[in-house]
Amino acid sequence: MEEQHDKTVMFRVEAEETENKARKVLLSVYQALKEKGYNPLNQLVGYLLSGDPAYITNHRNARSLIRQVERDELLEELVGSYLQRTEQEGREEADN
Repeated sequence: MEEQHDKTVMFRVEAEETENKARKVLLSVYQALKEKGYNPLNQLVGYLLSGDPAYITNHRNARSLIRQVERDELLEELVGSYLQRTEQEGREEADN
């Protein structure tokens, strides 16, 4: 069996519908964590890395909500939003 370490594998998620759901879930969970006094960034990173829903509060049904979206879809939303914002900031800096 030939190893294929030099080939790029394509990863694709259904874009718009998934992004909207992932975005809404992330915002809802973020707010619930914040309301309960948790550091939302730390808790979300813990969940995304481990898959353990215990990192997410039950407040406002956040734990159930976050389990409705696959972790890879949540990551895609986060990375996509970050890259979009970074690209936009880069263009604004270039214009100044």
